[in-house]
Amino acid sequence: MTSPFSQSPAMWNRSAWDWRSDEALAQVLDRGTLPDWREIYQRAKVDPGLRVRVHRLVLTVPLPLPRFWLSALASLGERVDVGESVPDYYSRTSV
Repeated sequence: MTSPFSQSPAMWNRSAWDWRSDEALAQVLDRGTLPDWREIYQRAKVDPGLRVRVHRLVLTVPLPLPRFWLSALASLGERVDVGESVPDYYSRTSV
């Protein structure tokens, strides 16, 4: 069985996926594709620990769509403030 992100361009520098790795999760949140994000969302529906990790990463790692992820977490029942301060992706990256 292949890993959920084996074909993802976000995993260009990894040979295997590890759900426990915050670094790998941040990489997929940053550079993943829509199917990758759907997989994270589906897993987050049933994994409160994953929701906590995504929330923490959104608040600490510059991501291109932080409010998307905060809204997704809110739709899953997490208590989030979609207006809370998040790292500025465009001032902290070369994009």
